[in-house]
Parts: sequence; C-alpha cells; structure tokens
Amino acid sequence: MTAFTHETVSSTPRYQGPIFTVRTDQVTMSDGRTVGRDVVVAKGAVGVVALDDVDRVVLIRQYRHAVGTRLWELPAGLRDVAGEELVRTAERELAEEADLRAGRFDLLIDLHTSPGFTQESIRIFLARSLSPVPDAERFSRTDEEADLEIAWFDLHEAVAMVFRGEITNAAAVGGLLAASRARDEGWATLRPADFPLP
Repeated sequence: MTAFTHETVSSTPRYQGPIFTVRTDQVTMSDGRTVGRDVVVAKGAVGVVALDDVDRVVLIRQYRHAVGTRLWELPAGLRDVAGEELVRTAERELAEEADLRAGRFDLLIDLHTSPGFTQESIRIFLARSLSPVPDAERFSRTDEEADLEIAWFDLHEAVAMVFRGEITNAAAVGGLLAASRARDEGWATLRPADFPLP
C-alpha cells in the first residue's frame, strides 16, 4: 500500500498566547476530501528522571489547573530560553524544581505528548551522580511551584505508582518506565545527552 501525502491547503491563526498558539489547517485526506484540523503549536519541554546511588527517583507534586488537582511529575519545564541546549534546560529545571545538580546526563526517550492536536514534544533525560544545590544558590519558586512537594521514591515503587494510577502525567509515566527498563538492561539503551532530535 502506498502512503498518501497529506497536504496543508491553508492555515488560519486562531489564538496567540505566551506558551502556545492555535491554528486551523485545511488538510487533504486519503479519500480525497479536505478537512479542518486544529493544531496547538507549543514550545516543547524537557523532563528529568533523577536517580540517586540507591535507585531512588525524585518526584515533584504540584497543582495543575487544567486537571484541577496536584500531580506527581518529573522535574520538567518548557524549552523557553532561545538557543539553550536541551541538556542545559534539563540542568536548570532540575536545580529550580528539585534543588539538585547532576554530574551525568543521558538521553532516555523523546515523546510526542498528544499528536492528535499538537506537535509538542518532550525530551526525557536520565540524571545521575546527584548533589544538592547549596541553600544560598537555590531558586525562589513562585505561582504553582511555590508550594510544590519534593519526594524520593524507590524506582520500583514509582513504577508501581504508575500502574496503580497514582502517577498519570504522561512524561512521568514514560520516563519512569523507560528508566526502569534501561536499568534492567544495564543502561545499554541510553543515548548521549546531545543526541539529535528526531
């Protein structure tokens, strides 16, 4: 079977905000019709599975307004600094959200968060050789991050939390499962932190 080439015939801007934009594309379909598809264009993000020497992972719990509750998540953040290497973004977010530094970063996985309506992707890094950020250098957290909870879990327990439905954030689910599998395979599946984006 030959793959059909879907072409964007036109594009109409709908919303412009500080974090994402929305447009409606008219796209040709396999049956010859042209249909409208709304697309959320986002900045993209990075996340960090920070694993200590006894296989504990750090998770943060913070309020997420869109779902109206506090979620267990990985330290993560938007790719919102122009020209910043993704591993540097991961370093910054780990320090800001979990008060940690890492001596080593490797690439775990890349995820498309919800490709039915957005091109947003998140790159998940594995961080090891951890040390605390000195108190005098710690980031002052505001807004939803002002009261975020930081906790350590054995990696096995964090994976169990996924399967009990206690961790539902997609990046956290993917990152924790990938880290568990990579550990079971002796870290052979890890790629360099600067591996090119797909």
